[in-house]
Amino acid sequence: MRLRVEFTTEPFDLDEAPAHAVVAREVVMGAALDAVDVGPFGNTAEGGAEAVLSTVDTVLRRSLAAGATRVSLQINVIGTDGTEGAGSGEHGAGGARAEAGR
Repeated sequence: MRLRVEFTTEPFDLDEAPAHAVVAREVVMGAALDAVDVGPFGNTAEGGAEAVLSTVDTVLRRSLAAGATRVSLQINVIGTDGTEGAGSGEHGAGGARAEAGR
């Protein structure tokens, strides 16, 4: 199974990237993922389920430890061609939303 995760960390700082955002980006860019796109207000990564889930665990733990007060994320099952829901079996496509913070 392949997954796509999209996430943001807060609070935002428009002048410079806060420590929690830097840490989250370092984690995702250093992970064994197939595709990573980092941006000023959100990040996206794709890969095998175990790699994505392990990366999400590390992003949550390290960004919260670095001062994030909220982490918003969405995980979607994707097909090998990048389409959502393909290859998700007879139970259909599913996404999961989770938020961590205060």
